[in-house]
Amino acid sequence: MASYLKRFADTTLKDRLRLSGAVLIQGAKGCGKTETALQAAKSSIRLDVDEDISMRMEMNPRSVLEGPVPRLIDEWQEHPQIWNYVRREVDDRKKKGQFILTGSANPEERARLHSGAGRFSIIKMRPMSLFERGWSTGEVSLSNVMKGRPVKSEPAQFDLKTLAERLTIGGWPSLLNSNSREALRFMQDYAALIAEVDINRVSGKKREPQKVMRLLQSLSRNISTEASLSSLSKDTGISTDETIAEYLDILERLMVVEQLPAWNTHIRSADTLRKAPKRHFVDPSFAIGTLALSTDKLLSDLNYFGFLFESLVIRDLRIYADLHDGKIYHYRDSRNMEIDAIVEYPDNTWAAFEVKMGFSAQDEAAANLLRFTDKIDQKKMGKPAALTVISANGFACRRKDGVNVIPLQVLTA
Repeated sequence: MASYLKRFADTTLKDRLRLSGAVLIQGAKGCGKTETALQAAKSSIRLDVDEDISMRMEMNPRSVLEGPVPRLIDEWQEHPQIWNYVRREVDDRKKKGQFILTGSANPEERARLHSGAGRFSIIKMRPMSLFERGWSTGEVSLSNVMKGRPVKSEPAQFDLKTLAERLTIGGWPSLLNSNSREALRFMQDYAALIAEVDINRVSGKKREPQKVMRLLQSLSRNISTEASLSSLSKDTGISTDETIAEYLDILERLMVVEQLPAWNTHIRSADTLRKAPKRHFVDPSFAIGTLALSTDKLLSDLNYFGFLFESLVIRDLRIYADLHDGKIYHYRDSRNMEIDAIVEYPDNTWAAFEVKMGFSAQDEAAANLLRFTDKIDQKKMGKPAALTVISANGFACRRKDGVNVIPLQVLTA
């Protein structure tokens, strides 16, 4: 069994336990929530596998909460009524750090009969970033980039085949010792389980697995794009936008699909801002598995490879920004000027990022970033902390025009 690799969520969890009576860790199945929670928990119970849990929940639900604290309640959504018992117990004990709840699906809002405001702190977990996985040197931190500090690193080089293999394996803890062929099989099975079992369990309705799989495949083909509901409907043969929207909602509740919202900013021109989100999977390996793409197939379509690399960058930026309560957006306006990622921190500090795999595209990306800043009303939004091109190879530096170039494999939080 692979040893536990430290996660950024370890630090966040310890901090939140000092501040709140209970901490809820949310994330897709298999991203490592339970193992991270067990590093801090003093006792635990698993609501999805303990054989007597249904009887205990019927006869004496509060017995589930008994044990040394912090007490881990794993897969709490299997018995969502436990939410209210935890809330009440936190109120009664009047102490911090009592419970850790983990869940790989969000129940419908009606299941949360009372608000957890003031009692619960929520952490969003994703599969491991390149740095957590040991595939980034961590020579450049997003925190320093957001402070406008100079960036530098040693050259970071690996070939496209290595990148394709790492994209296929992804950040899943269970694949730490797997090769790309084994990882592809794992992700194919993961997608099939979503389509055949999980989506029915979460929605409470019988769904047609073939339709769900067609939607997952369409989302995979359209990764890192603003594909509309109507285009997804046309691509899948699922008849109405309403049905597509319902399926997407369930996939988001399962936390395998994540929207990248459009940045709502102030611009100086008469152009209008596009509001459509981009859609990503929680890890781009999910798209590769859904489409059953071998590394050779990935290497034969470098255009699609680039969209997957962009999704990988978004995944890591989200993980790194989360540590500082930052949010990630994309930008597109009516003249089709597009910026791949905007990172915004709670103090309104913001920075813009373009994602380019190839060295030859960096000049164009840097010029696009500079044109973009001329559109932003900086009297209202402030100046960007940094303009950065995220690349696949090379070394971190600041160009003469002031734009950073940072290989993803030297980046950390």
